[in-house]
Formats: sequence, C-alpha cells, structure tokens
Amino acid sequence: MKLPKLEKPDRYEGLYVFDFGDHAGVGFTAEEVAELLESERYGQGKVYKIHRAYPDGRLELKGVPAERFQLEAGMFFYAADEATAKDDFKRLVALAVRSLPPCRAKVHLARYAQGRYAVAMIYPAEHDEGVSSWLLEGGYRTAGPAEGGVGAVERYYRENPEILDRHQLFGTRDAMNRTGAELLGAVAMAVQR
Repeated sequence: MKLPKLEKPDRYEGLYVFDFGDHAGVGFTAEEVAELLESERYGQGKVYKIHRAYPDGRLELKGVPAERFQLEAGMFFYAADEATAKDDFKRLVALAVRSLPPCRAKVHLARYAQGRYAVAMIYPAEHDEGVSSWLLEGGYRTAGPAEGGVGAVERYYRENPEILDRHQLFGTRDAMNRTGAELLGAVAMAVQR
C-alpha cells in the first residue's frame, strides 16, 4: 500500500487510512469508514487507524477489523438510588458541554426492574479508547460500580431498562464527517483532508 506524502502529518492522528485495493486514502473519520464498509462497492476494503504521525511524514498504523465499525460499546455507571444516578447523569452531560467527547454518543438515565439505576453512555465501538481517555481527562467519577464494553451494551439492550432521561452528545469531529454522494465522490483522493 503506497501512501501519499502529508503536509502537517500530526493533523491525521486518530484518523484512518482506507485501502481500496488499487489505491489508498488517508484522513477518513471513523464514521466515514463505517459508511464505506457498509457500501457494496467498498465493503471489502482494509482499514488502518493512524496512531502516530511523525514530522518526517511516517505514520504508525494499526489494522482495524471491519466488524469493529458495526458494533456499539458503552460505559455504564451504576447507582443504588435515583438521586445519585440523576447527579451522575447531570455531571456527565455537563462534562460534554465543557469538553466535547471524541464521538457522538447517547446518554441514558435508566432504571432497572430491581430498583437499580444506571447512567449509560453508548457510542460506536471504534471510539472506546478515546471515550475512556475523555472521561479520565474530564475527571468524571461516580461512587458506584462501573462496567463497559460491547457485551455491556448487549446486556443493557436485552434487559431493556426504563429510560428516565436521555441526552445526545456530539463529538469533536462530527462537523468533519461526509456522507453519501459527497463521501463517495472523494474516494479517489489520496489525501482526504
């Protein structure tokens, strides 16, 4: 796979390289990669995340399985009572207002049948590492137990708790995402941004 020379390579950290087979494109967002993989024409493409970019233009890449872009992951913060859960919910939403998360996410304040409560944050699985870092950097802490991952989201949907409140979070790169004809019209470009 031949990659183009990049100006300001550090701008590409956290973005993706999409190998179309006959050429590659550098600088796709996770959401754009997911859309390309869902298409009939590009569903067999190979994806690499840019972990580091060096001033001389070298890129440190890590392969990402296509299936990863079809999954949701989440963080679940449990509380023994509704007042504590509401406070945890408000603090998480306030954190997202102060500092945008790395991706779009939905946040639910949920009540389970057993009288347990949880604040659920659900997002595309490819952003798992970034969301964890964002929560740590933002100092988000709760008193109760927490769990995360793809399996936790599957359990949450299966248990179907009552949603008492919800909030949509928008990510730092949401404005960058292209979709449909705009995205498909750009696949021939070696450098996407």
